[in-house]
Amino acid sequence: MSSKAKRRIFLTIIFIINVIFAFIVLFPILYCFNVSNMTKTEIYAYPPKFFAKAFTLENYKTALELAPFFRFILNSLIVSGICTAAQMVTGALAGYCFAMFEFKGKKVLFTIMLATMMIPSQAIIIANYLTVSQWGINNTYAALVLPYLASAFAVFNMRQAFLSLPRELYEAALVDGCTRFKFFYSVGFPLIKPALGALGIYTFLDTWNYYMWPLIVVNTVDMRTVQIGLGMLQGSESTNFGPVMAGAMMILLPSIIIFVIGQKQLVEGLTAGAVKG
Repeated sequence: MSSKAKRRIFLTIIFIINVIFAFIVLFPILYCFNVSNMTKTEIYAYPPKFFAKAFTLENYKTALELAPFFRFILNSLIVSGICTAAQMVTGALAGYCFAMFEFKGKKVLFTIMLATMMIPSQAIIIANYLTVSQWGINNTYAALVLPYLASAFAVFNMRQAFLSLPRELYEAALVDGCTRFKFFYSVGFPLIKPALGALGIYTFLDTWNYYMWPLIVVNTVDMRTVQIGLGMLQGSESTNFGPVMAGAMMILLPSIIIFVIGQKQLVEGLTAGAVKG
């Protein structure tokens, strides 16, 4: 068997494995979508059905009547957008300093910052709540975003990205009269776009799925985020899974769109971040 034929067989096997794993990942989403289009009788039918007999938006209509989902989505978009932008800016600036600057106590300060990643968020949630309560900003966007405007993970991620740049490039720019900040936004920033895009996607999806903190600091319906609002569709004694699945699909759609847009930005960053001689 020729090497070309072996390579074709290998690529075919890899493709089949990828398709299988893609189906495993997408199956819950597809099932959720199908259940959101089923009647109550079809949902509780035995044996369980995967496809609805007829496409209907009744469950989506019911979900919107039970809870203002568009308001919840807007709140989550605002909170996730602010947190993502803030962590990308603070992470890039701090990571640039830790990677390129030399100052006394740099290693100690970086180690202390990394140590904060080992502290569970649940351990400081009460302290954060008492702080925002004393400031009188409960039930506001400020309370929702303040604890997440910066993160040690973002700083570490950006530091590693800047460390991947040639040190000679940075030193040559300084010799040529380029300031440190000018090097950051004109040279370093374009080169780390792929890492910055990946950080943005991760931060947005992570913030989008926050549940505990919004549950504590928000006490009115119009300030709820999507994860808290979804609970309004669940009854205390029984749950109609049709509207719940419809609400879950409405919540899932923005995150999928952001992920697709972010993937495109990653590709653009890979091609635009090249060093030109």
